[in-house]
Amino acid sequence: QVQVVESGGGLVQPGGSLRLSCTASGRFVSWYIMGWYRQAPGKERELVAIAAPGGNKNYADFVKGRFTISTNKARSAVYLQMNDLKPEDTAVYYCNLRASREIEYWGQGTQVTVST
Repeated sequence: QVQVVESGGGLVQPGGSLRLSCTASGRFVSWYIMGWYRQAPGKERELVAIAAPGGNKNYADFVKGRFTISTNKARSAVYLQMNDLKPEDTAVYYCNLRASREIEYWGQGTQVTVST
């Protein structure tokens, strides 16, 4: 089985920064598409950023210029550097790892709270 583990969430003041990390154990050693999603209370889960093969990266409009997604060279870990955090960024952040179009795994989520 594959276990996806996120870390790095926490409480931060507006304007602060956090760095989320995601790794996985199990049958896959690298991933095709690696991404971060988030879900705020009462809202649907939404895409934050994805890292596709070839260095291609896509971001939701609401994080452009503030968040940066990156992977290690082996594409076995994915990170999300979050700068200039805003209260509206408060959510549970989930890592999504795709081995193929049909095979994907989710982490359990890590809470990010932006508040004074």
